[in-house]
Amino acid sequence: MVETGKPSLATRLAYGIGGAAGGIKNNGFEYVLLLFYSQIMGLSAVLVAAALWIALLIDAFSDPVVGYWSDNMRTKWGRRHPFMYIAMVPVAIGYFFVWNPPTELSGLNLFAWLLGFTVIVRLMYTFFEVPSTALAAELTQDYDERTSLMSFRYFFAWVGGLTVQIILFFFLLLPSDGDPSGFFHIPGWNTYGLIGASCILASIAVTSLGTHRHIPHLKAPPAARKLTPMKILGEIWETVSNPSFRALFIATLFGLLASGISATLNQYINGFFWEFTNDQIGGLTVAVYVSAILALVIAPPVGKAFGKKKAAIIIGFLAFTIAPMPVILRQFGLLPPNGSDALYYFVLGVTVFDLALIIAYQMLAASMVADIVEQNELATGRRSEGIYFAGISFMRKLAQGMGVLTASGVLAVASITPGMRAAQASEESIRILGWGYALSLLTLWTIMMVCISFYRISREDHEANLEALRSGATAQPRFEKS
Repeated sequence: MVETGKPSLATRLAYGIGGAAGGIKNNGFEYVLLLFYSQIMGLSAVLVAAALWIALLIDAFSDPVVGYWSDNMRTKWGRRHPFMYIAMVPVAIGYFFVWNPPTELSGLNLFAWLLGFTVIVRLMYTFFEVPSTALAAELTQDYDERTSLMSFRYFFAWVGGLTVQIILFFFLLLPSDGDPSGFFHIPGWNTYGLIGASCILASIAVTSLGTHRHIPHLKAPPAARKLTPMKILGEIWETVSNPSFRALFIATLFGLLASGISATLNQYINGFFWEFTNDQIGGLTVAVYVSAILALVIAPPVGKAFGKKKAAIIIGFLAFTIAPMPVILRQFGLLPPNGSDALYYFVLGVTVFDLALIIAYQMLAASMVADIVEQNELATGRRSEGIYFAGISFMRKLAQGMGVLTASGVLAVASITPGMRAAQASEESIRILGWGYALSLLTLWTIMMVCISFYRISREDHEANLEALRSGATAQPRFEKS
């Protein structure tokens, strides 16, 4: 049976640690991969963005396939775990080779290397991500404990990604004459790939093995039935037609489009716009540990006090308004000059507070997906955890791919070219970079908040759905009016 109360600490840790694999992969692919292949390896930023976009597009369409497959899988190891075990080794090997291209490769050959291994990493990671995140709806049915599970997941995602990135900036990128940041120290990037791959392997193993004991108590797949391609498509469409899911789905599109832009341009903002040193950038990264801890403390009680939807809107509005403010203030000359300690500590303080709110929002929004499962089961007779989390994953990948492409366009308009150092960029280029970053984030995040306001499941709705399922009701689920 599914736990209706509080999952044990061991369960929450095992489930949460799996987030580190995604955090490491996402930090690498979204924050520094464009920098590594474009600025260091010399591949055109347009080709890098094209490789990432193609890989994301291929991977995105695997999400609903894996989600539906894992919802209907029948094995002695349950529905989810076979996929999770299959993913472990291939995703780690692929991630290692992404960061270790042969030095003699260039141009289209380097593009092919990047594209091939990025596709492998993303496809194999889907085999872990979709089934493992779907476990949140199976490990507990409690409204608030699902927020706790997702809070652990996102906490470890941020901590895992940050830790490996800190190792990169503090210990692997060695400064030299003409390269004070150390960005052009290629052996450091190669080692970064090895460390990241090892941690991804360990993270997936911990979650897969740590939740293995729950397999006998997880939800069984639906009864065997004759499935045709049209019936499968019909069931998927029926599942994703839930109005609350549509609200989250579209909100994810705009929110992660913004996140893709932010993640891709973050290193350029730190290096070109603020002209921070490598140590200062590393300091910003270290400080985000505080953000992750604050988010883990904030999200569960705020979600419990206000309900997930209202809490997500309140926290999201604060977070996404604050995020681009330092850049906008600088554009109007309202901040101390670059190179000053006052500027650095101001940006540091804003980053810690704002990221805590952003992470808390992510925790609440992810938990909201799990609550749709019982509503769908009441309406269709099927549990479709895999499809729902696959749908969000699908949109996440498409949105981030568009974000990377948009960010590359901002770089092109700003005339920031491969191999350029911060000192070589003109004032006009820096100004365009700042406005492109700030205005795109404000616009997209505003649309996201409007979309999430259409989510309809409250605590009372969720409890009513559970009660109806326990009583064997077949009526349609009740929806929140507000």
